[in-house]
Amino acid sequence: MEFRSFMDVALEEARAAGARGEVPVGAVVVSPAGVVVARAGNRTRELSDPTAHAEVLAIRAACAAAGSERLSGHDLYVTLEPCPMCAAAISAARIGRLYYGAADPKSGGVAVGARVFAHPQCHHVPEVYDGIGAAEAEGLLKAFFVERRQG
Repeated sequence: MEFRSFMDVALEEARAAGARGEVPVGAVVVSPAGVVVARAGNRTRELSDPTAHAEVLAIRAACAAAGSERLSGHDLYVTLEPCPMCAAAISAARIGRLYYGAADPKSGGVAVGARVFAHPQCHHVPEVYDGIGAAEAEGLLKAFFVERRQG
């Protein structure tokens, strides 16, 4: 099967999150057959839930659709490097491949900071591909925070 990126769908979710006043982060779970099974954007403010990150919401929905707590062979596309909480959820769900856009030097949990997948206690490590759609994802985040500071 030829590679097809689903980062455009994650970016749609990020734009929708930003329009709702949430930090513009979007995530998409794709089945081994290449079908989008779940998509979400941040909803921490809307749900008054600090765990309602795009990745966690998408993983929850994909697990519910699969009827399993495991998503072996599934791909996760997310517009921002996952935080440590989300990286742990990705590992617990046994996501096969993680694709993310913008790096997160402040709160990342994959390439910087906690580096969750590098810990010996991490039970499952997905393949990780970074920088996909990074420029657009970074642009959305920067514009959001500039607007917040000015508003």
